[in-house]
Amino acid sequence: MATGDVAALREAVRAARADHRPTVGNRFGAVPLADAYRIQADLFGTPVAWKLGLLSPAKQRQMGLTEPVYGRVPASRLRTGGIRLAEFLQPRVEPELAAVLGADIPAGASPAQAGDAVSHLVLALDVLDSAWRDYRFCAAEVVADNSSGGAAVLADDPVDDRTGSLRLTLDGTTLAEGDLAELAPPAPQLAWLAGQVGGLSAGSRVLLGSPAASVPARAGSLVVHGGGRTLTVAIEP
Repeated sequence: MATGDVAALREAVRAARADHRPTVGNRFGAVPLADAYRIQADLFGTPVAWKLGLLSPAKQRQMGLTEPVYGRVPASRLRTGGIRLAEFLQPRVEPELAAVLGADIPAGASPAQAGDAVSHLVLALDVLDSAWRDYRFCAAEVVADNSSGGAAVLADDPVDDRTGSLRLTLDGTTLAEGDLAELAPPAPQLAWLAGQVGGLSAGSRVLLGSPAASVPARAGSLVVHGGGRTLTVAIEP
């Protein structure tokens, strides 16, 4: 792989974000994922939380992958209040669950060890965003662009259970809904992530994906419903 291709991918992501203007994707498919993750770390910095993406085998096959991808949630993108749409290039939202770790998961941990490290699950809102026009990208491009990570909002209270639906409403109207049973148990995915990033520490939070499709973000009162809890996020223009 030519060094120039890696540098060009990095610059394409950086410029799209800096100029607040999505760029054309599907141009850097030859860049190895290892280089794309190095770009991600360089551009998006130290995370206070992580997010998993492309969890379904069907989505992985579509991208030519055999495993998920991950992204970073830096401190500036982990929100406790509202979200302003003007901050993002082409924001989409989806309801998710996130795992909160009560113990470390070292690299090389088994799924059983990873599962034992989970303190509880909470509701989350994943705000997706992409430097690639119309979300059309190859695997290296989405990884370099932080796996379409825009921002995240996490609830404080643990969910009561993982049965029923995970639903997203805007001003009382349902936008997206999926069955919580469709979410795979998080332990194998957490063990995989720990292996990729050199371990996860106690207190880490990891967004686990969604059984519902993402939808374009619009202003209003957005509510995630699931597990006997709700998470309300004010979306501003």
